[in-house]
Parts: sequence; structure tokens; C-alpha cells
Amino acid sequence: MNTITSSLHSGAETVGDIKKQLLGIPEYQDRHELNIELNADIFELLTAPAHVSHLVLLSDRQYIDQERQLITQLCESYNVTPLHNHSNIFSVDLGEFNLRWERHTEYSIYMFYQIAPFETPFARPVIKLVPEEWLASLPGEVLAATHIALDDRSRPKRSLTELAELFVTNTIIGSKVAAGSASIWSDNQIHSDGFSRILIHDETLRNRQAGRLVQRLLEIETYCILAMLPVPKIRQMIPKLASYDQRLATLTFSNLELDSIEDEQQLLDGLTKLAAEIERISAQTDHRLNASRVYYEIVKLRVAELREERIEGFQMLQEFMEQHLSSAMGTCDLVHSKLETLSLRVARASGLLRTRVDISMEAQIRDLLKSMDRRARMQLRLQETVEGLSVVVLSYYLLGIVGYGLKAGKAYGMDINVDLVTGMAIPIVVLGVFFVVRGLRHLVGKAHRDK
Repeated sequence: MNTITSSLHSGAETVGDIKKQLLGIPEYQDRHELNIELNADIFELLTAPAHVSHLVLLSDRQYIDQERQLITQLCESYNVTPLHNHSNIFSVDLGEFNLRWERHTEYSIYMFYQIAPFETPFARPVIKLVPEEWLASLPGEVLAATHIALDDRSRPKRSLTELAELFVTNTIIGSKVAAGSASIWSDNQIHSDGFSRILIHDETLRNRQAGRLVQRLLEIETYCILAMLPVPKIRQMIPKLASYDQRLATLTFSNLELDSIEDEQQLLDGLTKLAAEIERISAQTDHRLNASRVYYEIVKLRVAELREERIEGFQMLQEFMEQHLSSAMGTCDLVHSKLETLSLRVARASGLLRTRVDISMEAQIRDLLKSMDRRARMQLRLQETVEGLSVVVLSYYLLGIVGYGLKAGKAYGMDINVDLVTGMAIPIVVLGVFFVVRGLRHLVGKAHRDK
């Protein structure tokens, strides 16, 4: 077959190298690449009988180059055209089996399938044909592993006894799908080889229908596990969130028994630490919980696309998902809601306490300003007293100067009664000094007010 999906991507690069125009209007640089991405094949063309082995490996985006190199090595070992360096989807016929590889944001998909007759489903899975050392070198951790057996319409449906043997007597889920074009059975269990199992019996499937059906079943298996990724950690968080709730209640009650601003600041510190712990958990889980909700919506959409019809005596896949997956998603939603509620309550309690601390500090500042005002008034009174004393002192020295002047005039021969004139000058000097000092004080006050 040698179908190389990656050739489409190399064509996109060639288009991108030349600035094209349509009707003389420049085209958006990524238009052709987006169109190729929109129309990329999302399923393989399958015909019954066929068996599929599907691996989903959880790995960081940083391993994409290593994955491309490994796929290139596998292709070269089978003498087929290798993977293009910039492809995220690759499909190729390697002779013994076919390989489809897809790289997604946080995981990679490896689908191995073979269109060939078989007698017993799952007895010789196609992954046994893949070199073991190559599989062991794949980066990442196994998130989902599934075997699918597509039974030919020419053979009769498997009996209940055969189904019980294939699924090791586990509880079997089964239904007709695609408007009765096929029947599917599964037990949603991991078997001894590490893979889960899905059996499809072809009724009237066309090869495109078969490919779409297999793709939908594999997507349900993959997205179901991806949706449940946060569940174990979320369940471990529930007791911790309950303790946070109790701490918040205790801190909030303590708000009623505060006696000093030091107690208020200590309580505010406790609320701040609690808020930091809640925000840390929210930051660690928010992305995973949002992704989980998106995957859950995809699962519900894919299940609806199956158009299931009941097989008497079997639980349908939709019923199984509603019973099990919806419960797990409800737990995730509960924890997400609890984190948001705790964060809001802590913020509200912190806001109330900060308001109380601000009011206390404003009261202290008001008392401090009153104290400063009293001290300023006292300083003003002292200043006025000092000014009164300075008038007396200045007047005394000025009268002394006047007395020396009068004595000098008398010694010169002038007929002056020194004591009389000095006594008469006292009120004049005192009043003059008083008005001069007062004028100076008014000038200084005016200059201060102007500033």
C-alpha cells in the first residue's frame, strides 16, 4: 500500500516557500497548511477480517523528534519511504503489517493493523509482528493499549460461550452500532497481556465505515483514560480540601475575638498562607481538570456517533460510560468547584480582615495626629512665652544702649538728666521691640503659608 500521509505536509512546505496570489490578492501564508490539516485522514481504510493493536503513550512534546527517528528507522528496516521530518501524522504499509502514528499535544498514538483472516480473536495480535526492541525504545508511558478484532460477515456471530472465553468471563458490554451495520463487544478490562479487548462483527460495513468505527472506538478508549487522568490525585485532595475548609472556619471565627492590631496581623498572615496553599493546588490542577472536561465531551460525542442499538442481555457502551465515567467526572467537577469556593471565601475573609486592620490603623493614625496637634499647640504656647521674654530682654539691652548714649552726651557737656530720659524711653523702647517682633513673626508665617 505504502500510503504516506506525510507527503501532504511536505507539499504544504513547498507552497509556503512561494508567496502565492489568488485573483491578484496575496494569500494568507498558512492557508494551504490549514486546509491540509482540515482534510487529513483521521482513519484507515479497513476491511474484515482484520485485527488491530493500538498503543497510546503519554509523553512530553519534546520527544517528537525521537519518535520520528524511531519510525524512520523502522521504515528503513522494511525498505519503505521513511517519515518526513515535520509530520505529526504518518501512515505506511510495512508489508507484514500497517502502521499509523499520530503525535498529539501530550501523547502519541501507534496503531498497528493487519487485514488477514483469523480463527480465534486476540490469539495472535498484530503487535507480535513488531520488533520487540523497537517497541521497547519508544519514549513515554503506556496510557492505553487495545486489541481490536474485526470479524468477517461470512462467519456466524460468536456465541455467549465464545464471548465468555474471549473476555475471561468478565461482564461484557455489547450493542449494535452504525445503524445495525456491526455489533461490538468489550469488557473494558485490562487482560493478562496488558491490553483491553474489543470484538467487532461486520454485518454490512463498507471499508470506510469500518475504518471510522474502529477509529471512534479507539478514540473513546483513549479519551476516556485521558479524561480520568486527574481522578486519583483529585480523590487524594478531598481530605486536604476538607482540612482547608476547617482551617478557614477556625480563622474566620477567630476574627470575632481579636483584641489588638498584632492579633489582626497574625490572623491576616494565617489567611494569606491558606490562600497561597489553595492557589498552589489550583495552579497544579486547573489545566488538567479543564483538559479532562474537554476529553469527556469528546467521549460523549464519539459514543453518540456510534448510534447504538441494544442487544438483549448486554449493557450498552453509552450506559457504561454514564454509570462509570460520569461519576468520575462529577468528582473532578466537585473538587474544581470546591477549590473555587475556598479561594473565594478566603479572599472574602481576607478582605474583611484587611478592612478591620485598615480601620484600626486609621484609628491609631488619628490618635497620633491628635497627639502631634497637642504637642504643636504646646510648642506654640512656649514659643509665644519665649517671644514675650525676648521682648523684655531686647528692651533691656536697648535701654542700656540708650543710657550709654545719654551718659556720653552728658560727659560731652550737654545738660541731660540721664535717669529721667532713660525712664521716659522705657515704654517707647518696649512698644517698639514688641511691634518689630510681632511684624517679623507675621512675615515668617506668611512665607510659610505661601510655600
